[in-house]
Amino acid sequence: MARYLIKLMMLVLVLGVLVGCGEKKSTPASDKLQVGLVFDIGGRGDKSFNDSAFAGLEKASKEFNLEMGKDIEYIEPSEAADRESALRQLASKGKNLVVAIGFIFSEDVNRVAKDFPNTKFACVDYVPPTDGVVPANVVGLKFNEEEGSFLVGVIAGLVTKTNKIGFVGGMKSPLIAKFEKGFKDGVLYSNPKCTVFSNYAGVKPEAFKDPSKGKELALSMYGKGADIIYHASGATGSGVFEAAREQKKLAIGVDSDQYNEAPGFVLTSMVKRVDVSVFETIKAVKSGTFTSGIKTFDLANSGVDYVYDDNNKALIPSTVKDKVEEVRQGIISGKISVKTK
Repeated sequence: MARYLIKLMMLVLVLGVLVGCGEKKSTPASDKLQVGLVFDIGGRGDKSFNDSAFAGLEKASKEFNLEMGKDIEYIEPSEAADRESALRQLASKGKNLVVAIGFIFSEDVNRVAKDFPNTKFACVDYVPPTDGVVPANVVGLKFNEEEGSFLVGVIAGLVTKTNKIGFVGGMKSPLIAKFEKGFKDGVLYSNPKCTVFSNYAGVKPEAFKDPSKGKELALSMYGKGADIIYHASGATGSGVFEAAREQKKLAIGVDSDQYNEAPGFVLTSMVKRVDVSVFETIKAVKSGTFTSGIKTFDLANSGVDYVYDDNNKALIPSTVKDKVEEVRQGIISGKISVKTK
C-alpha cells in the first residue's frame, strides 16, 4: 500500500511538471509603462488641440507596444469640476505618467502631484505656481505660440486684399492673448496699413466649445470687411470655418493642420506640436530620462510652425513664402523680437 502511494505521488509530480512546461506566462500589465491622459474642454474630435494630444498617444502606443485602453487610458471630463477627480482616478490606478491637456489643469496637477509623489505628471500649457517652484514630479510643457502666430500674421498681412483682418479667441486668458498679440504684430510687421479686429467667445473654459459663437463673431468681422480670420478657440473654431465657407473668405487654423475644415478657404494653420510634446514626455518616462521643470517648444525646435503644402500653396505666393522664411530666421536668431504682451 505504501509503495502504491509513493508511485501515485511521483506520477502527480511528473504531471505537474509537464503541465507547467506547457503554460504561457503572460506579462502583467504593471510590467509595461502605464500612461493616463485627461483631455481639455472640448475633448477628442475638436480637430485641433485635443486631437493633436491624442495623436501623441497613438504614436506612443505603436512605438512602445502599449495597448490603448489598457496600458494607455484617457478621460474626457464632462465638466470643469471633473478635472481633478480624473487626474486622481488615473494616478490611483498606478499610472507611471499622467498627462493633463490645457492650462486650466495647472493648479489641479500641482495638488494631485503632491498626493502621488511616485507618479510623474505633465501639463500642456502649464502655468507655474506663484512662487515659481514646480513640483519635483511635474513637467510643464509650454509653447511659444506667439512665434507661430507671428508667422501666420505675416502671411495674412501680405495676402489680404482689404487690409482688414480678424482674430477670434476662445476663453479670454493670458494664454490666448499670446496668440492674439503674436498674430497682430505679425500682420502689422508685414503690412502696417492693416486693421485687425479681435473678439473672444467668452471668459470661461466653455468658450472653447461654442461653434455658434465662433460663427457669430466671424460673420461680424467678415461683415466689416475682413477677408482673413485667424482663430485660437478650440472647437469654437468650427464656427469660424463655417462662416468662411458661407462668405467665401479665408480662415487660418490653429494647433493642427485644419485644411479639411474648409478646403479651399483655409489660408494656412499655425501648428502647435502638442503631439510631439506628449510623445516625447512618454518617451522620457520610458527611458528613465524624465526631468521636472519647464520644457519649451518654439520655432527653433519646431515646436510651433505654419502649414505650407500642396493643399494651400496656391493661396500663398512664393514671394510671400520667401518673406515668411526670412522672418522665421529673424525670430530664431533674435533679430526679430516677438512679444507676448
